[in-house]
Amino acid sequence: MEKNLISAAEQEQLEQLIRQSGDIVLCCHQNPDGDALGSCLAWAEVLKTCYQKEPQVIVPDQYPDYLQWLPNSDKIIRYDKHREGCDFVLAHCDLIFCLDFNAASRTADMEASLTASPAQKVLIDHHLDPQVQCAISVSHPEASSTCELVFRLACQLGCFEQLGRHFAVPVYCGMMTDTGAFTYNSDSADVYFIIAQLLTKRINKDKIYRNVYHNYSEHRLRLMGFVMYQRLVVDSARHASYFTITRDDMRRFNFVKGDAEGLVNMPLQIKGHRLSISLREDTERDNLVWVSLRSVDQFPCNEMAARFFNGGGHLNASGGRLYCSLDEAVKVVGQAMQAFEGMLK
Repeated sequence: MEKNLISAAEQEQLEQLIRQSGDIVLCCHQNPDGDALGSCLAWAEVLKTCYQKEPQVIVPDQYPDYLQWLPNSDKIIRYDKHREGCDFVLAHCDLIFCLDFNAASRTADMEASLTASPAQKVLIDHHLDPQVQCAISVSHPEASSTCELVFRLACQLGCFEQLGRHFAVPVYCGMMTDTGAFTYNSDSADVYFIIAQLLTKRINKDKIYRNVYHNYSEHRLRLMGFVMYQRLVVDSARHASYFTITRDDMRRFNFVKGDAEGLVNMPLQIKGHRLSISLREDTERDNLVWVSLRSVDQFPCNEMAARFFNGGGHLNASGGRLYCSLDEAVKVVGQAMQAFEGMLK
C-alpha cells in the first residue's frame, strides 16, 4: 500500500489519546450506510481487541434492515431513541471518533451535543472539505471509503494481525457498499490488496454481498419495477434521467428504510447514460426531498450536488436534500441538467 495515513507524531498522539481515555464514543452521519456503520463497528473492534477499551457506538437514527446482520450491530445505540442518555454520554466521555462525515451538521439532531462535548475528537473520513474541529484529522478524500482508512490505520498501528472476522466483515461491507460493489471509486490497486488481506481472516465475501444486495422484501422488488416503469424520466439528448418516489408510493409498497438503496444506479444501465438522479420524499417531514446522484466516467456528481442540491460527496456518487415540494424538486433537476448540459453531452 501507499505511505502511512498519519505522521509518526500523530500516531503517537493518537495512541496516547486512546490509552488515556476511559469512555470512548464512535459516531457517524445521519441515515447511516454500509461505510458509516462498517467503519464504526470495525474501529470499535480495533479499540477493543488492541487497546482493551469498550467504546460505545452512537448513530443519529435508524439504519437499513439489510445492515442489521453486521457483527455487534446489536450494541449500537440510536440517538433518536435514547436522546437523554446519549447526551449524557457525549457530555462526559473522554474521546470521540467521528467516522464517515466531514461536518457536525451531518449528524442532524446530534450536532449540538457533539459540538458541545468537551471530549477530544478524532476525525476519520474520506469526504472533501473536513470541518470538524478535532485533535487529529485522518482525512483522505482519495480513499474509496472510510472503511479503507480504518483498515489502513489499523495496519499502521500494528493491529491487523490481532484482528479477526468481526473487524474484517464490516470493513469489507463498507468498502463494497461505498463503491457499488467495486464498480466505481475503486480503481486503486490498494483496494484489491486490502480485499486480499481481509480474505485471510476467512470472511465469506459472497455471503456479505448477498446479505446486502439480496436481502430485500418482495415489496422492495415490486417498488423497483414500479419506479423504473412508472416514475423514470429519461432525457436521451442529455444522456441522463431522474425518477421520483412519493410518500404514497412508499405506503403502497410497504417501504422500510433502505428499500430505495441502489435504485439510482439502475438507469445507468441504459447505453450511453452518464447521470441518474433519485428524488424521494421524506417519510415524515413536508417539503423535504432526499436526492441521490450517480454518474459514470468523469461527470462530477459532487459539483452538481453542491451547486443545486445542498449536498456533496464523490465524483460518481453524491447526495443532497431540497427543502421544497417534489414538483419543485423536479424543476431543480431540470435546471441542474441544463447547467451541466455540456458535460452530459
